[in-house]
Amino acid sequence: MQKQAFFQIKKEQDKGFDFESIVPIPYVKWADYHDEVTIEFSDRIMPYLINLKTNFTQHALSELAELNSKYAIILYRWLSMNYNQYEHYHVKGGRREAQVEGYRNPTIRMRELREMTDTANEYKKFANFETRVLKEPLAEITNHTSFNVIYEKVKKGRSIESIVFHITKNQVADDISYKLDDPVYIDGKIRQEESEKDLVYEAMKSPYTKLLMEHFLLSYIDLTDTAILSGLQKNVYPLYDELKELRGLNGVKEHLAYIRDKQDDYSKNNIAKYLKKSIEQYLPIVKRQDIDHE
Repeated sequence: MQKQAFFQIKKEQDKGFDFESIVPIPYVKWADYHDEVTIEFSDRIMPYLINLKTNFTQHALSELAELNSKYAIILYRWLSMNYNQYEHYHVKGGRREAQVEGYRNPTIRMRELREMTDTANEYKKFANFETRVLKEPLAEITNHTSFNVIYEKVKKGRSIESIVFHITKNQVADDISYKLDDPVYIDGKIRQEESEKDLVYEAMKSPYTKLLMEHFLLSYIDLTDTAILSGLQKNVYPLYDELKELRGLNGVKEHLAYIRDKQDDYSKNNIAKYLKKSIEQYLPIVKRQDIDHE
C-alpha cells in the first residue's frame, strides 16, 4: 500500500502546469509479535484526502474496493480527479466553458498514459495495450462504479498520439439538475459544504480522533470519509467533552476501551452512529453515579 499509494497533482497556471508528486504514507511501523500497525499520512496529502482545499483526488473507496485490475484502479483515480473538477466548476464557476467540458472529456497523451500505468516497456503493440490497459479496465470501471466511460483514439500520422475519455455518471434517484442554476440552491449548497469542511478540519485536529485510532475504533480509511469526521465532530465529540469534565481524559479512554471490547461487526459499517449511541447511553449513568456520591 505504501509503495502503490502515489499521487501526482497537476494544476493549471497561466504559463502552463505545475506538478506535485506526493507519497501519502511516508511512515509505516509494524512487528512480527503482534498485529498492530502504525501508519502516518503526509501533511501534504491530507487536504486532498479530507476535502479541506480544492479536493479533486478523493475517491469513492467503496467503488475502488470493487476494482480488481491495477489498470482499472489507476484509470479510475485519474478519471475521478478530472470528473470531480468538472462537477466543482460546473456548479461554482471559475473556469471557461471549454475548460469545464475538458474535465468531463479529458485527454491524455500516450506517453503520459504509459508512464501513469507503468507500461513504457510493456504491450509494445498498441492492440495489446488497448485490450489490457484500456478496454478491459474501462469495462470494469463501467460495470462496478458510478462512471460510464468510453474513449476515442487521436492519431498523428499512423500512430496513436493521445486518448480522449468521455465520462458520464449514473444519476441518483433524485434528479436535482433543475436546481443547478438556482442561486439560492447553489448558495445553500456552498454553505453546507463549507460547514462540513470546518467540522472535518476540527475533527482532524481533535485529540478524540487520535484516541479513536489508538483504540481501533477508527481506521485510516475512515479518515478519508468526510461524513464520518463531520458527524463525530458535531454529534460525538461534544459528549466526550462532557465526560471529560466529569471523569477526566482517562474516563474517556476507559469508555472507549470498554465499547471497543463490546463492539459488534455490524456497528463498523456506521461507526459514528455506534459511538454516538454508546456515549449517549453512558453519560446518564456517570451523572447518576456522581449524584449518588454527593
